[in-house]
Amino acid sequence: MVLLSVIIFMITQNMKKEESSPQKIASLSQAHQVFGLPKPRHPLVSLIHGSNIPAENIKLPHHHVLGFYKISYKPKLSGQLKYGQSYYDFDEGGLLFAAPGQIMGNNDNDASVCSEYTLLIHPDFFLSYPLSKEIKKYGFFSYSTNEALHLSEEEKATIMEIFKMIQNELNSRIDDFSQDVVISQIELLLNYANRFYKRQFITRKALNNDLLQKLEEILEHYFESNNALSHGIPTVQQLSEKLNISPTYLSDILRNLTGQNAQQHIHYKLIEKAKEKLSTTNLSVSEVAYELGFEHPQSFSKLFKTKTSLSPIAFRRSFHQAG
Repeated sequence: MVLLSVIIFMITQNMKKEESSPQKIASLSQAHQVFGLPKPRHPLVSLIHGSNIPAENIKLPHHHVLGFYKISYKPKLSGQLKYGQSYYDFDEGGLLFAAPGQIMGNNDNDASVCSEYTLLIHPDFFLSYPLSKEIKKYGFFSYSTNEALHLSEEEKATIMEIFKMIQNELNSRIDDFSQDVVISQIELLLNYANRFYKRQFITRKALNNDLLQKLEEILEHYFESNNALSHGIPTVQQLSEKLNISPTYLSDILRNLTGQNAQQHIHYKLIEKAKEKLSTTNLSVSEVAYELGFEHPQSFSKLFKTKTSLSPIAFRRSFHQAG
């Protein structure tokens, strides 16, 4: 009986593990099958129009991992966009981006509102083209759904025109220039998205300033409460989770506001705190390093000198001499 109970328990645990594990959708053919569509005309690139997908045909697993890039336009994105602890009303639709290997879920991608256009591109489609490497510079592939690109009517018209151009090319007779043309069109789409995201940062500057203030409060509390001593240097991942935004989005907002990414901002805060401790306390350099979350004092001294051109000891000496 005991052995039978153990076997049943192990089977149950394995079933739960399988249920919770994200399902891999590796190919465009698999994606078409999920959407209840016939196989794509091209195995590496496909543009799906929402009107061709009845909602009842979609069999999207709750959690899934894509083996390809996905760019989709949704006519409505829940009406409210969340920035940290704040919401911004915006009824227009927007673009969503996903890269290969990202875990996605229905809770992040509202299946009740079907995408008007969904562009699927396997990474192999870019092989031997510069975009194969350059696509990684577009940070918005790492944003989450609540950081989608919301489009004005004018911006939407531009994006829709590019989607139609891609659709026309994919539906045309394939020749020696087909791949060149489609890749150029995809690059055009990405460059416009990049431009429109910059506009989004600017138009929501007040919200982004609120987010920066919240970040400062989190970092200040972290160091003042001695969390660094027990938990180490705060990471970009930890900060982005507290702000309810993705790490890449946090870095892009900070870069737009301060010229520094999130990691550089953490380093800046560390140096400011280090200067404060070195100039107002009698703590040794090692004690300052440990209080700021460094495991090794040498790492602290190296970072300090890189950022200030002085060693911690030289800084303390010069500060006291100046005083």
